[in-house]
Amino acid sequence: MERLLALAVAEAEPEDVMPAVPAGPGWPPLRHKAFRAFHRKHFDGLGGVHRTQMYAVLSEDSVVGMIRMSRLDEPGVVETGMWLGRGSRGRGLGAAALAALLAEAERAGVRRVVARTTADNAAALGALSGLGARLRAEGGAVHAEFELRAAG
Repeated sequence: MERLLALAVAEAEPEDVMPAVPAGPGWPPLRHKAFRAFHRKHFDGLGGVHRTQMYAVLSEDSVVGMIRMSRLDEPGVVETGMWLGRGSRGRGLGAAALAALLAEAERAGVRRVVARTTADNAAALGALSGLGARLRAEGGAVHAEFELRAAG
């Protein structure tokens, strides 16, 4: 947790890595506390209260970001999202993390993974389409869907 928080503080904007917290700009102590609380409450996994599994994204034993999957109300469907520290972007790590998450979702019996990004996020769009997502533009947003052959 502390390695992930240190990365977020050094290489990400708060709104990119956690829900909004009225704590002023930047990373004051209140936002550190909220970051820890947000991530800890999701430690109970897909079967837990928050129905979310979070994974640290690693590169050469360093934490470089986070990726998650969250169960939606529709059975067999999860939503994914991720963030990477600025210094790790553009190196294919997002696509690798997404590929690993898709494999994990398939092992967990998931049949569809959905994601949402902005139309101007070329890196996310490249990773999503490169791994076979169907993309649908809607205003400034892009919705992505992966159909899986769930093992369950």
